Amino acid sequence: MADDLAVRSHSITRSSSLIAPSSSRISLPREDTGGLYGWDPNDWDHESSAGHGGASDSRSDDRDDDPLKMSTWAGQPRVEGSSETVRMVLLTCVSIGITFTWGVEMTYCTPYLLSLGLSKGQTSLVWVAGPLSGLIVQPIIGVIADESTSKWGRRRPIIAIGSVIVALSLLALGFTKEIVGSFVSDPETARALTIMMAVLSLYSVDFSINGVMSCARSLVVDTLPIHKQQTGAAWASRMNSLGHIIGYAMGALDLVQLFGPRLGDSQFKQLTIIAALGMLFTSAITCWAVSERILISVRHDPRRAQGRFKVVRQIYSTLLSLPPRIRGICNAVFWSWIGWFPFIIYSSTWVGETYFRYDVSPNARDSNDALGDMGRIGSMALTVYSTVSFISAWILPALIQAPEDETFTHRPPASLAPFIETFNKVKPDLLTAWIASNILFALAMFFTPFATSFRFATVIVAFCGIPWCVSQWAPVTFLGVEVNKLSGSSDPAAVNGAATTTTAPYRRLSNDTTNSIEMLHLEHGPSSTLEAGTAGEGAGGGHGSTGELSGIYFGIYNIYVTIPQFLSTVMSGAVFALLEPGKSPELATEAHPSEHSDPTGPNAIAVCMFFGALSSLVAAWSTRKLRGL
Repeated sequence: MADDLAVRSHSITRSSSLIAPSSSRISLPREDTGGLYGWDPNDWDHESSAGHGGASDSRSDDRDDDPLKMSTWAGQPRVEGSSETVRMVLLTCVSIGITFTWGVEMTYCTPYLLSLGLSKGQTSLVWVAGPLSGLIVQPIIGVIADESTSKWGRRRPIIAIGSVIVALSLLALGFTKEIVGSFVSDPETARALTIMMAVLSLYSVDFSINGVMSCARSLVVDTLPIHKQQTGAAWASRMNSLGHIIGYAMGALDLVQLFGPRLGDSQFKQLTIIAALGMLFTSAITCWAVSERILISVRHDPRRAQGRFKVVRQIYSTLLSLPPRIRGICNAVFWSWIGWFPFIIYSSTWVGETYFRYDVSPNARDSNDALGDMGRIGSMALTVYSTVSFISAWILPALIQAPEDETFTHRPPASLAPFIETFNKVKPDLLTAWIASNILFALAMFFTPFATSFRFATVIVAFCGIPWCVSQWAPVTFLGVEVNKLSGSSDPAAVNGAATTTTAPYRRLSNDTTNSIEMLHLEHGPSSTLEAGTAGEGAGGGHGSTGELSGIYFGIYNIYVTIPQFLSTVMSGAVFALLEPGKSPELATEAHPSEHSDPTGPNAIAVCMFFGALSSLVAAWSTRKLRGL
């Protein structure tokens, strides 16, 4: 690639809906390693011409008749920290709190609901909260955040507000009986209200944490350039795994014995308090460390939906016109999540039930805290699983070729160059790793109905840490790359530069996926309107991606994640109704034995995970089809 490859736009007609500004030139940056993310901001070459001399000029030139008016921005994204590792940790720190909370919910909420007297079929209906919240919250929050002109940025305000709601909902979930008991004295009424409040609190946790998750993903995409999207996704995966490890490890400990009754008289109560504090702490770190570009005005596009149902129509129109590669990514994720959902929701309960049915001693069977015992057994298995996933998140990125490796040249030390060049010829690409992860997960799930020991069940769960790591990292990486291309970004300007107005419309100049160039017009210059948002000096400069559309595309991505969860919930409910229609014999100890399910039959959860394996094979086939897109 030439150092100063320039693309000059030609005259175009006003009927074009996506245009590159006339009389503009952008030079691709040289591939030396300078600046925060590897590209020196001084390498950007912009042509000075009348009408393009500064940000003020960019808004006063003759564009009133253009069908697409440009968005204007103040400042550039930046992250605090003295090194790239520190900045990546701070950028993705909120993921620890998110997955810690998910870990507590996944490990203890199913046993908790069963202990309140719900059957497995009823519990599966409660878990519709997860996909329902993802289907509604993430796309809507994505669109709202994309167009937010808050002085605090587009993503951080939602992360902060959502984290507070998550914390309050967790406390309500953990202390439901005490809250209801302070208002109601009748036992039957209190029991019904306790179940109702527990379900509502669970829904509140799921809805609010999905908003936080949506903006946390988009924040990474907005902040990092294309060639760092895999690095950012890998770091998010590492933080996810670390959050799971901490959450599951805490769940495996006897917290009541460790801390006493000060934080609550049960394991579940103490975990909800710790999860609430962890959610607030990690989100505060990310919100403090990251400075976002400030959206001054949203570009005018007559094709955008207007009116009361603007958000819904915009999501719908974008969904119908997805680029082929993004649609292919979403299709692969769709089939993958039909298989993953039963594992995520029920794996800890499955390990705990396997222990109680095949391994527990007669004395332990009469425990006063069966919920805590089952939760600790399940948490131990998931701790091992998360440790495997965490180690994989560190090792696999070094062994797998990133999607942009062919277009971004890394220059290793001369002494290591021969070894690295040889290794690069044989290491698999990320798409191959994603295909393999779907196949490995399917193989693991095929063995679940045959597990008659909690140790074997633990091995199966732990093995799934490897495919889970790849499944959380690969699709987000590919989607991040595609979204940045659609935003017209190859790499924007430096983080610690002057106030910038960025315009993101593009037109593809080549059909070659490895050599395609997107038009990006960056205009620098003094502007009294924008200077207030200019990033100040400090640790951490570099290049961010435009990421203007990341919210809506990640929201649509999440639709493809949540719809299969509905399908999986329906499948699980049917299996539970057929194989285990009664209450849990291990947890619903207050129920009459005639109301219990037969514990000697096949485990219904294992059967659900077995069916999920079939869907994972379809996911592997769908992932393979991406090579042709």
